[in-house]
Amino acid sequence: MLSYISAAFRPPSPEEGVQQRPPRYAGEDTTPTSRREILGWYSYGIAAEVFAVCGVGSFLPLTLEQLARERGTLQVSRLPCVGPSTGNSTNSAEHGQCVVPIFGAEVNTASFAMYTFSLAVLIQALTLISFSALADYENNRKILLMVFGFAGALASMLFIFIAPPIFIIGSILVVIGVTCLGSSFVVLNSYLPVLVANDPSLQEGKADDSAEMSSFDRDGGNSEWNAWGSDDADNDSLDGLQPQEQPRSSLEGGLGAKAPPSSSPELQLSTKISSTGIGLGYCAAVFVQIISIILLITLSKTSLVKVSGTLPMRFVLLLVGIWWGGFTLVTRNLLKTRPGPPLDSVATKGTARWRAWLRLIGFAWKSLWETVKIVIKLREVLMFLVAWFLISDAMATVSATAILFARTELKLSTPLIGLLSITATVSGMTGAFLWPHVSRYFGLRPNQTIILCIGMFEMIPLYGLLAYIPFIKKWGVFGLQQPWEIFPLAIVHGVVSGGLASYCRSFFGLMIPPGSEAAFYALYAATDKGSSFIGPAIVGVLVDATGQIRSGFFFMALLILLPIPLVWMVNADKGRREGLAMAETLGKSHGGPAEYAQEAEGLLARE
Repeated sequence: MLSYISAAFRPPSPEEGVQQRPPRYAGEDTTPTSRREILGWYSYGIAAEVFAVCGVGSFLPLTLEQLARERGTLQVSRLPCVGPSTGNSTNSAEHGQCVVPIFGAEVNTASFAMYTFSLAVLIQALTLISFSALADYENNRKILLMVFGFAGALASMLFIFIAPPIFIIGSILVVIGVTCLGSSFVVLNSYLPVLVANDPSLQEGKADDSAEMSSFDRDGGNSEWNAWGSDDADNDSLDGLQPQEQPRSSLEGGLGAKAPPSSSPELQLSTKISSTGIGLGYCAAVFVQIISIILLITLSKTSLVKVSGTLPMRFVLLLVGIWWGGFTLVTRNLLKTRPGPPLDSVATKGTARWRAWLRLIGFAWKSLWETVKIVIKLREVLMFLVAWFLISDAMATVSATAILFARTELKLSTPLIGLLSITATVSGMTGAFLWPHVSRYFGLRPNQTIILCIGMFEMIPLYGLLAYIPFIKKWGVFGLQQPWEIFPLAIVHGVVSGGLASYCRSFFGLMIPPGSEAAFYALYAATDKGSSFIGPAIVGVLVDATGQIRSGFFFMALLILLPIPLVWMVNADKGRREGLAMAETLGKSHGGPAEYAQEAEGLLARE
């Protein structure tokens, strides 16, 4: 990794600064993409993926729960949940669940963490939809990337000051961090088609064929980045079916634009760059996670834990924030601005600029709604989007619940939870490459592979529910009664999540009307982010009602099963035919999304 970064400081190539094709708009930078610039793009993945894995996926939920626990009381006895000097938890089984007052209501400390992440994901989804279009214009792409990157890094670092009496501020920092993480990956992905379009290797015999991806699609449509996982941290994998078509910008061509073929040199180069970036990001995350485990073990032997059980984890979050901010600074120095079209041609200051920004936000929501109206006419696509809504929510719910269950129910130490996160991450990368081989070996259709993944995913909550069977409960083992049992399930979770993320995305791509990839993948991403807050919130309510996280396994078992009949009923061939017919209809029409694309272009010349 260090060799990549050191190479970034070599002198720029002689080709830099030379315009290699005619600009498409005033101020467009068409200088050749340099190795230095590519390294700058890689650098941000190295920066932010660490927060996704080490922060969101590991230590943020634990820190939130522990901060609330140190401030909470046992519901029955009203004794403190944590001793004032020992930092050890009181036996809540004898005195009731640990609760903390939140705006006049008593909330289980584990529920508090789940509610916080549900709110964070919801705000992230609204932010992605509302502000994604802004990155297309002027210098906003780099400005937004730096703002989101440094703000998220600062939010992580500020956790060092969050003591139990101000644990509510910790939840605010989580919301800021998660929102900045997802939004920055959106903006980062918007750079990819620009870098590819200006790559010197693609310029022979080619002038203006390369186009930027949709501002909506950056979160899940064009770039293979999100095929591995970003946000959310969260858990995607490399597409295992086939390369996705490179979507054109919805702001340039609308739904009627023609997408480049899937075998195009642009797509091959884009996949190569993004896959390398993903790999570097995950390697960085695993490296920092190992350092974090060592740091936690070291600090646990000091007197810091007597002050607060969260201090070692807060030092880890400080480290993660410094890493995020440091590599974001590298990106700032290496990545060129690559400005987009001017926001307007008349007024550039004052209220006029803000009105233009508001029009773009309105256009973003309007375009999304236009795509929804088209999807309603495509039965197979609509059915699969409902299934994806449930699948995405199930994956987010299991991920959010697992860490807190491991800590509060299985009493796993913080270093072991870090190891659990590494296990799931590496398993997810393995699953990305494993499922295509499994599918080919057994001759499975894409929807059959998805159902097989869902069936394996169902094993996780069902295994946890075994502990409700009296004779298994007496054994004291099986049904997630022993800490070691969660590690094999983490492997299952990682492998299955990789298959679900990649195959669902590819299966959806088979049914998209040609030329509409950008807008449809925008809706796909919005469906993903828009659903992922529901399940954790419902599990939080169940935990408040029962005092046990295990009770949420009933809901998760049902949630995972629900999409199976929908996926089984989806006919990809029929969906493809419907998509082709819709593409022809959209090509002949003069309204709809194409009209709104022209409206967006009109923003460039309108005050």
